[in-house]
Amino acid sequence: MNITPLIWVITIAVTIAFFVYEFFVHVRKPHEPTIAESARWSAFYIGLALLFGVGIGVVSGWTYGGEYFAGYLTEKALSIDNLFVFLLVMTGFAVPKIYQQKVLMIGIVIALILRGIFIAVGAALIANFSWVFYLFGALLLVLAYRQAFAHGDSNPANGKFMRFVRRHLAVTDEYHGDRLTVRKNGRRFVTPMLLTIIAIGFVDLIFAVDSIPAIYGLTEEAYIVFTANAFALMGLRQLFFLIGGLLERLVYLAQGLAVILAFIGVKLVLHAMHVNELPFINGGEPMLWAPEIPIWFSLVFIGTTIAVATVASLLKTRGDRHDEDVHRASNETQKKLS
Repeated sequence: MNITPLIWVITIAVTIAFFVYEFFVHVRKPHEPTIAESARWSAFYIGLALLFGVGIGVVSGWTYGGEYFAGYLTEKALSIDNLFVFLLVMTGFAVPKIYQQKVLMIGIVIALILRGIFIAVGAALIANFSWVFYLFGALLLVLAYRQAFAHGDSNPANGKFMRFVRRHLAVTDEYHGDRLTVRKNGRRFVTPMLLTIIAIGFVDLIFAVDSIPAIYGLTEEAYIVFTANAFALMGLRQLFFLIGGLLERLVYLAQGLAVILAFIGVKLVLHAMHVNELPFINGGEPMLWAPEIPIWFSLVFIGTTIAVATVASLLKTRGDRHDEDVHRASNETQKKLS
């Protein structure tokens, strides 16, 4: 894939322009977006991402197009998981709904910057050290295990990192509009708004650790890694307000993501074996018998896993609601009879 410096400059400039437009048109004036507004813009950004993928396929070939779509699907799924943690953070800090857009916007920009740094580091490592695929693969397998068995009831707003921040910063108990700091009695205090942004930035850093190795397991093209991440993050703010109630119903999302991360981890280890150069493994010779998983299979596997996790989650929560309704009706009947 031949990506010139000019294409990189144009891509980054257009990405920045989109976020600047988002801020001045939608975020600068505090308000809670309507469902219709969120749906329109979510559809626009998803459509734009799909159109870009088609463009990659037409211009550079469908091998790269498939890598982009597999990467985009993976990053979008991980971003939705990210949204769930954002929801926990904003609930923990009781962020007023009219200011949630600003918090999300800043959090998404932080996420893109952090991922950009990780992408550059990952590209440099891959270009110079083929053994890094072993490292990425092992990391994803560990993260997959933690994702599958993690307890989702922990609140990042009350974690060790935020307790450390509170100990070292003077914090007000109440919000002062969307201001990050406020002066009271001649002393400068930070508001809960700034604490929320710090918490989300910390969450973004954690999510970048599994996000970037995951997509590098699907493509070695840094340009595809960056654009898939950028498009996955674009429209994430609108998606938060569109599916805010649905997030709590995706009870099997963590397990679905664990399966995807484990699959990509295995794919990376197999690729590392196929291009092995480590002298203490097979005498430094490649293990050509190790299969290379084709991108079409990765795309189908990832899409199917997301679909199964979503459908299973909705069926589970619908069944739980039905059981609760039956139990409530039974209790009311018993009260009337007694």
